[in-house]
Amino acid sequence: MSTTTRRTQTHATFVIERDYAAPVDRVWAAFADAEVKRQWFGADEATDPEIAEDFRVGGTAINHGTFADGTRSEFRATYTDIVPEERIVYTYDMWLDGVHASTSITTVVLEPSDTGTRLTLTEQGVHLDGVHGPGPDAAAGREHGTRELLEGIAAVLA
Repeated sequence: MSTTTRRTQTHATFVIERDYAAPVDRVWAAFADAEVKRQWFGADEATDPEIAEDFRVGGTAINHGTFADGTRSEFRATYTDIVPEERIVYTYDMWLDGVHASTSITTVVLEPSDTGTRLTLTEQGVHLDGVHGPGPDAAAGREHGTRELLEGIAAVLA
């Protein structure tokens, strides 16, 4: 009997555009100000949160916690490019229940619009075999979760 585990990976890209009825500097603060970011980035949904934010090129963001369903989520990002009030690029890894679930690169672009700010988020990731499985379901779940986070920014800005 073989003990070989078949490894899989699924690459996925998604783009989300979101308009906010707030000026660019306020939307920027949702990412750049650690206290504002804490309000929308899921810290309140987790028990035993561990959060750290070093918003600068080369800096890291950490957001770990256990959710109501018992899943332990670990998010660790490194900022690779920051253009104030215009662009943020970061890479990040996710672990679910201690299993490496994905690695992604994310670009956030902010532009003034007639109604406030247009945010365009592009994420390119590889979803690995793990607790919640690889494949289209994992990628679709990530997009859904990211959309919810962006809705959280709207609530903070309101």
